[in-house]
Amino acid sequence: MSLIDEFLSHGPWAVAGASTDRSKYGNRVLRCYLQNERTPVYPVNPSAAEVEGLRAYADLASLPELVHGLSIITPPAVTEGLVEDAARAGIQRLWMQPGAESRRALERADELGLDVIAGGPCLLVVLGDRE
Repeated sequence: MSLIDEFLSHGPWAVAGASTDRSKYGNRVLRCYLQNERTPVYPVNPSAAEVEGLRAYADLASLPELVHGLSIITPPAVTEGLVEDAARAGIQRLWMQPGAESRRALERADELGLDVIAGGPCLLVVLGDRE
């Protein structure tokens, strides 16, 4: 089974960088999960109470349950911190969407033994974006 197939095999999932702005990729990725009935999915945004009608969580430690996979749509410097946060929260599977990854984040995820999808397709391409 490929890393992508394993990542999508079951939830729950979280989207770090979920945005309230519908034109931003963080919002589009969250909506893609919802459109493809990949739930539960939890938006992670420290400055929003709600994204697309779902309660947003300030950080990974605040999530109501352990998630199977984390989609990351953040600037690389933020992604680097999220790798550490994911490991602390017990999240083993990360999908760094194009533009979110950095060499440092990838190296650290490898050191922590996390499964990472990076440098490849976007979730929107794999699941199909209806926008």
